[in-house]
Amino acid sequence: MEKEGKYIYCVIGTKGERNFGAIGLGESGAEVLTIGYDDLSMVVSNHPLNKVTISRANMLAHEKVIEKVMEEYDAVLPVRFGTIAASVEEIRNLLDRRRREFTDVLRAMNHKVELGVKGLWMDRPAIFQEITEENKNIKKLKAELQAQKGKKDIQAAMSVGKMVAEELEAKREKEAQAVVDELKGTAVDYKLNKTIGDEMFINAVFLVDKGREKEFDNIMEELGNKHKSRVRFMYAGPLPPYNFVNLAIYPESWEV
Repeated sequence: MEKEGKYIYCVIGTKGERNFGAIGLGESGAEVLTIGYDDLSMVVSNHPLNKVTISRANMLAHEKVIEKVMEEYDAVLPVRFGTIAASVEEIRNLLDRRRREFTDVLRAMNHKVELGVKGLWMDRPAIFQEITEENKNIKKLKAELQAQKGKKDIQAAMSVGKMVAEELEAKREKEAQAVVDELKGTAVDYKLNKTIGDEMFINAVFLVDKGREKEFDNIMEELGNKHKSRVRFMYAGPLPPYNFVNLAIYPESWEV
């Protein structure tokens, strides 16, 4: 029989015991509750003491537990997916040993949420046309290639392709920065993550005080209306601060 450990979801600042119900990892949903030490607690559920299977279901369960906890607590510190401690005693030792760190980060994240913004160009050919019109060298080379009437100048075509790719990246950065400039005044912090695909020009996350969330919403609505014929925005949140806090906890039972 496999030894059972405690799977860790997040850290919160509370003395009280709390049971969040059967919403944890596992096919039937493990019971999720708090284990506390002094004024800190970890949100955990029982789990076999081995490496957790990386699956969409498990990762979604991990996130859903943290988001459920966030509904009731003003500050939640997400812990990296797959972290398991051997026992209740080990959980309490972790809370004791890293108490100052956890307390400081909880204070920094108090009353904060993460908001995600992705922007996608709706008409990619139109973007390429904009690049051609904005860059005289590209426009000239493309015109020369089109005038060759069936002859192929591979080198020239490659040069044009390279120039277009460089201009596309510059356009992506410029338009991403324009969106950031509109939103960063309402945020405590922000991060630009890697974009996915050629249509996406921004993939950003913002750390926002809950008191300014409506203001952020309004700016997003204005941006959506302003660029509705050209850009599709994907707006997610409020979420726990996944991109601003991702605690790496190595329980004593781990070999690191």
